[in-house]
Amino acid sequence: MDTLLERFCRYVKQETTAREDSGEYPSSTGQWELARQLAQELQGMGLEATISDHAIVSAVVPGNVDGAPKICWLAHMDTSPEASGKGVNPQVIKNYSGGSLTLPNGAEIPAEDLHGLEGKTIVTTDGTTLLGADDKSGIAVIVTAVERLLADSERPRCEVEVLFTCDEEIGCGTDKLDLSRLGAVCAYTLDGEGEGLIENETFSADLAVVKIRGKNIHPGLAYQKMVNAVRAAGTFLEHLPADLSLETTRAREPFLHPYVVKGGVDEVTVRILLRSFCTEDLVLQAELLQKIATEVMDRWPNTTIDIEIKEQYRNMAQYLAGEPRAVSLAERAYKNVGVEPKFRAIRGGTDGSRLSELGLPTPNLSTGMHNFHSEKEFACLEEMETAVRILLELATLWSEER
Repeated sequence: MDTLLERFCRYVKQETTAREDSGEYPSSTGQWELARQLAQELQGMGLEATISDHAIVSAVVPGNVDGAPKICWLAHMDTSPEASGKGVNPQVIKNYSGGSLTLPNGAEIPAEDLHGLEGKTIVTTDGTTLLGADDKSGIAVIVTAVERLLADSERPRCEVEVLFTCDEEIGCGTDKLDLSRLGAVCAYTLDGEGEGLIENETFSADLAVVKIRGKNIHPGLAYQKMVNAVRAAGTFLEHLPADLSLETTRAREPFLHPYVVKGGVDEVTVRILLRSFCTEDLVLQAELLQKIATEVMDRWPNTTIDIEIKEQYRNMAQYLAGEPRAVSLAERAYKNVGVEPKFRAIRGGTDGSRLSELGLPTPNLSTGMHNFHSEKEFACLEEMETAVRILLELATLWSEER
């Protein structure tokens, strides 16, 4: 596992933070740099790795069984903008002895977050940045699996296309993928936490962009002339149902999550995430936002509120049914390596959500990441090693299919 560990620590040191306000794809130059590193590494293994005009890395591992279908393995190069990804300083704790872990800056990862990982190798941050295991653990797992497949010519394997994408964290991971050329029957995103998880259901997701317009004027002349969009925005937010907040929902419960508020007296923009495992609920959530907007305009005359709903992704479950082997073979792979598989519905989404909707069934698999999107993020090396073994087993199982 030394190579896997070295590879992972090298990847996380490259800053690849996604930038939601960039307007470019990829949204940050660091993703280009990591793409070049990965392409060179795959080329060094003898593969014809390429980088697209949008920094997507692709390479094909040839199969050695005639008639076997082709599959894909995917991971994303960007990291979340919710915490800094600059100057990542990974800390390696071998033979973790239990209890909480104190990071170099004094922050603490509580013992309950590390339950069951005693005796294993844990990689943390220094407490000042995220780690980037989401999704560089997935990248390290895939590259290591490719290396081992190529080194074992006797092992039966199907053809596997490797794809490393950009900007998944800001909902754009599949925007520049050309699925028409892949010819794969299914894919797997390596973008899950812990060990043994098969995530075969996700939220359906929309984004509401709420623009609240008022009228600004000098404070000395404001009487019966100023229309304060900030006050209207406050009323709008206050009217969002508390029982639909992230703070009060869990498991399969839907939510409305305002996560960005920007502006001033003349105009305020509020960005709100709409989420439900039932796609039809998103229509009801959008109607609720419009009802609130009407009430706010009545409360604050001369305020105007426009709401734009942007589709993001849909629950993958309905699309996975079209290729049931994608999930059933993943389940067999876990059992074959001695890990009991656990199915889970994600309170979120992956590139697999959109890929499944576009016709490429794509469940999500574990890669040993934990506490992602935060300075307390960590990864477990042994869980990453399990993920490598799962990919090797999947390549063999798919070689038996037609």
